[in-house]
Amino acid sequence: MAKNKSPCNTSFFALLTAFVAGLLIFGISSMTVSATDQGDFCAKCHVMSEQVWTHSQSIHAGQDCNQCHTPHNGVVNRLAFKAKAGITDIAANFGTVPDRIRASSTMKNVIQDNCVRCHYESVRQVDMAVKPYCTDCHRSVPHMPKLPISKRMTADG
Repeated sequence: MAKNKSPCNTSFFALLTAFVAGLLIFGISSMTVSATDQGDFCAKCHVMSEQVWTHSQSIHAGQDCNQCHTPHNGVVNRLAFKAKAGITDIAANFGTVPDRIRASSTMKNVIQDNCVRCHYESVRQVDMAVKPYCTDCHRSVPHMPKLPISKRMTADG
């Protein structure tokens, strides 16, 4: 005669399985988010190679791309922004790549918020009414202007 499993054992096994699955999902998600923050990841796309190289030569070279290029006002907002920006960047690889990649107004606002977040003491003393973004005056701090083809790490047009 077959034994019926007790409801306690079934509930415990289901709870344990859900807990382990949750840990796996959290771990994989955390590793993915961390890996996609790195310049090495961004440089794998043809359209970003010049930006990653110029960043590596800047005073901010020790910072991950997403220290400046993603919002820091909540995990859900950050992940949603990264997903949308990532899809936009991937799509750019299949079209005509402009000679100079320019930040969208949304990205400019995110970058500005991050400039202020890291450099609050300096920024609070600046009259931002003159120019609304730090990068209006400090354009080449994170990324130098596009180099001539003869001086690029990759001759990418």
